[in-house]
Amino acid sequence: MGKSFSIPISRRDFMKMAGMAAIGVLAEGAIGGTDTVSAAGSKAGTINYGGKEIPVLFSVDVCVAGGGPSGTAAAIMAARNGAKTVLIERGVALGGLAVLGCVYPFMDTHAPDSDTPYVAEVKARLRQHGIEPFDGVTQQTWHNPETLTLIYDEMCSEAGVNVLFQTVVVDTVVEGQKLTTCIVQTIAGLAAIQAKTFIDSTGDAYLSRSAGVPYERGYEKTGNNQPLSFRFEMGGIDVGRLYQHVAVELQEDWCKSKPPYFEIAEAMHRKQRYKLEDLMAKGVASGEITQEEAEYMQAYTIIGKNGVMSMNCPEIPVKFSASDPVSYSKAVAYGRRMMHNIASYLIRHLPGFEKAFISREAAMLGARESWRIRGRHYLVEDDYHSQSRFADAVCRTAWFIDAHGEKVSEKLPKGGYYEIPYGSLVTEEVENLIVAGRCISASFILQASMRIQPTCMSIGEAAGIAAAWGLKKHIAANAIAWDKIPPEKRSYVSK
Repeated sequence: MGKSFSIPISRRDFMKMAGMAAIGVLAEGAIGGTDTVSAAGSKAGTINYGGKEIPVLFSVDVCVAGGGPSGTAAAIMAARNGAKTVLIERGVALGGLAVLGCVYPFMDTHAPDSDTPYVAEVKARLRQHGIEPFDGVTQQTWHNPETLTLIYDEMCSEAGVNVLFQTVVVDTVVEGQKLTTCIVQTIAGLAAIQAKTFIDSTGDAYLSRSAGVPYERGYEKTGNNQPLSFRFEMGGIDVGRLYQHVAVELQEDWCKSKPPYFEIAEAMHRKQRYKLEDLMAKGVASGEITQEEAEYMQAYTIIGKNGVMSMNCPEIPVKFSASDPVSYSKAVAYGRRMMHNIASYLIRHLPGFEKAFISREAAMLGARESWRIRGRHYLVEDDYHSQSRFADAVCRTAWFIDAHGEKVSEKLPKGGYYEIPYGSLVTEEVENLIVAGRCISASFILQASMRIQPTCMSIGEAAGIAAAWGLKKHIAANAIAWDKIPPEKRSYVSK
């Protein structure tokens, strides 16, 4: 699969890239010595793909696809543990939805002691950059998108991660049960990356699906994905006036924190009744906004960006699919129109927004769920309610089941949590593949709980540690017993 996406490179560019590869650019593996990974039809510095000779850009220990919360964590931890690592990112910034998708802030796992070392370090580095992530009331991690991606750049540089920006996974080469090569589209054309272990942090399980791993998408009962969002930022907001109106005049006590940490929200047809629902309902009645636009609206102040709020809306109708390329593309224009309608309405009617304007729109739609692998262990809704524990657990979480459009369930009791096992990160079909982030092996409903960013970061952290450990010990990624790795080497130990 994927060959229809091939974009040929010029002979001139090919010779330049092939020459670089031939003289051994970044080809030496830190764990496995100087051996390169075999690929069908390989020559020195090139491989034959689709009848063309394309250059091998990297031959490394670990290749991570996707530079979002889980992928960045995986790459950094693999490199810190001695693996020569390359990280592929399709945009120009690390951080995924937290940066490119305006998904802000990090939600809290609601689980006690859930911060793994990597997550704690990111929060500490935010403080070092002058961003205090905690408001003293909620447990959300308030960050700054531009600062966060700078931190990720710094962490990758310090760890020795080779980052490829503006690079998209096109296809894979699999020999037997081993994924040997990842075909990518770069700014110069098609190229190959060879690795001993691959980590799929694409969010859409693309690397896994391309390699033949079984997968699911959407809700098992309806086939629908969770609704997409098209988030944006608005500047020019008088946050003090907004707070006075919402918290004091309307007496909305849903958000307990105060500026500079402040949040407004409304979500119709939920048990929670929000004071701003009346405002949005009036807009529907007057014809200024549609019912779809009024269904869900949320906004957060952004630390370090005075007068700017991150708008967690619009929620694009579920008729648009996160896993269909034509439907997804139509959702972009549809969502942008919703965005402008919502912004215009708030400017006209919400105190504090009188001089506001759209200052930034996300560079990607927010996909809460698209594809998920079927791995060695399949997490289900009962694991949430039963607070399942696993010997090979890589992290814990208690974020509620937050399946927009399908089911929003009760929270676990205070102090309760369930664990995510390493078995949900690996597959039977490909022995040197680890999956991290929201596309691990889980049902639609369970995925709605584990998909939040801190949990994905912890999963990626474990994936990077496991990848490096397996290479050092000559153990296939899908044969690693996480609970047999010495506790001091692990990011999480089940209790």
